[in-house]
Amino acid sequence: MKTSIRIKLFMGIIFFIFVIVGLSWILNTKYLETYYLEKKEQQLIQYGKEIENTFKNDVENISTELGRIENTLGGNIIIISAEGDSVYHTASNGRGGNGFGRMGMGIPLSKKGIEKILDGEKVLETFEHPKLKVKFLVHALLIEGNNILIFETSIGAIKESVEIAKKFHIYVGFIALGVGTILAIWFSKRFTKPIVELNKVATRMATLDFSKKYKAKDKDEIGQLGQTMNYLSDQLDGTISKLNIANEKLREDIEKERKIDLMRKEFISSVSHELKTPIALIQGYAEGLRENVAEDGESKDFYCEVIIDEAEKMGKMVKDLLNLSKLESGNTTLKMEVFFMDELVEKVYNKYQPIFKDKNIHVEIKKEGKNFSIVGETSKIEQVLMNFINNGIDHIGGEKNITIGINSCNETVRVGIYNTGEAIEKEEMEKIWDSFYKVDKARNREYGGTGLGLSIVKEILKLHHSEFGVLNRDEGVEFWFALRKGD
Repeated sequence: MKTSIRIKLFMGIIFFIFVIVGLSWILNTKYLETYYLEKKEQQLIQYGKEIENTFKNDVENISTELGRIENTLGGNIIIISAEGDSVYHTASNGRGGNGFGRMGMGIPLSKKGIEKILDGEKVLETFEHPKLKVKFLVHALLIEGNNILIFETSIGAIKESVEIAKKFHIYVGFIALGVGTILAIWFSKRFTKPIVELNKVATRMATLDFSKKYKAKDKDEIGQLGQTMNYLSDQLDGTISKLNIANEKLREDIEKERKIDLMRKEFISSVSHELKTPIALIQGYAEGLRENVAEDGESKDFYCEVIIDEAEKMGKMVKDLLNLSKLESGNTTLKMEVFFMDELVEKVYNKYQPIFKDKNIHVEIKKEGKNFSIVGETSKIEQVLMNFINNGIDHIGGEKNITIGINSCNETVRVGIYNTGEAIEKEEMEKIWDSFYKVDKARNREYGGTGLGLSIVKEILKLHHSEFGVLNRDEGVEFWFALRKGD
């Protein structure tokens, strides 16, 4: 089971309080009485020295001082002359009414103690009252004039004071435990709160979430640690963000490289496929000419025409490949100019009129709006128009109608080339812009297409930042593009 640092700290403080209170109680129980007696003995000895220094056989002059010491001591003072007469004794102890006179009771000292005193020694011993059965602590010494000074204080009173102190200490211990518990709760909570907050910040950092920060209130080591973690969080956030950007770019570069490699393989495969047929035809007819398979002049002319026609197709393909490669390399610089789209459409239309008549195709130009001026390279846009028109001618069907629509919008001019014929399948809409992709592969060689025309158109329009696409219309297909208007 996991124990939090707050609980550990609280339990540690409570244990410390128990140890201190328990140790104090043991010391108080075992050694307080001994300590008290030692202090009382020292006090009696000290008072003895004071009286010894001040006593000059004139009790009357020091009686006030003796009374003060008695009250402070909480015991009795007795002064006896060498002849055994009472010079001074406490008035309240029953030995006399005024504190002076003949001593009526025995001296509270042992015989051995008296002998020591008479020999000039100081005596400290205990004495038990014969009637009261109460023990006294007695200190006696010889002072000026061979007088004996005796201090006596009740040991019972000392023990009673010690017992009261022990009981009081129990109450103090409980109060200390209660107050200590409250303080332990407060201190452990206050001390561990910033650590808990730091742990939350570190936990969020472990999950790469650097939004949470430590709010440092104190300037101690924990506050400094919080500031360091905030700095570390910012540094990690910035570094990981940069790494993510770099990784994303690396993934894009890898994906781009993969696509380029795939395109290169597809390109080689497509070029090989496209060149295989014309090369085979050229090789076959050339070998026929060498072997004199065609003996008459008409057959030889046919063989030569086939070779020339296939060579022209190969030349056109190479030209288109070079053109497409240049456009895709990004090294093409456009010669931008302002011209009118309707005029360019009329120009291209006039070029194709003989073809339209020969193929019995009906062509119509529709214009909507005003201001057909656009910005672009005229030759490149003309190439786009010719590719779209060629595509329409190659795939025309039905009533053999082609409509060229020009619409002037707010900021662009839209051009659409519509031809009647079969619709394009939805899954082929994007593929038709790829190199060598042919919707109708069976008819491809009939109209001499290479499958590169729409790829070239796409690259030209991308260079012009133009929108373009293909749409299936009623009984036909429309290819369209839009260019920005000129100023």
